[in-house]
Amino acid sequence: MKTFKIENEPKVASGFKTPDHYFDTLSARVMQQLPKEEPQTISLFSRRKNWIYAAAAVLVTLLSIPIYNNYSRSSSEIDQTTLENYISYHSNVSDADLVNLLDEKDIQKINIDLNIDDKTLENELSIDSNLEHYILN
Repeated sequence: MKTFKIENEPKVASGFKTPDHYFDTLSARVMQQLPKEEPQTISLFSRRKNWIYAAAAVLVTLLSIPIYNNYSRSSSEIDQTTLENYISYHSNVSDADLVNLLDEKDIQKINIDLNIDDKTLENELSIDSNLEHYILN
């Protein structure tokens, strides 16, 4: 096989030639072809702004539901009328049993001097729907 030496072989011309002084004036010609006004740029953040607001609204809503549920629960205290009705209708506890369960402090709290007219008392008793139950028991 014949040895090949690149320095001794003739060079192949590429076939492409640039005109004389082409690169000297290239930048000036490119600058002339650019538009005079800059196009309006729209940032990616401004396009996504509505999606970010929507995600934030959903997040706030999801986080506020448990908080609302905790605060909207009715209080754990039972109102006096409900307790009274439960004890009078659903309990087998007698008045004597209730008195035995009371302390001195409870008895002092119950002991209230009321100066009620007979007419006021009659009006209140006529309005009360549990009157028959109180009388019979």
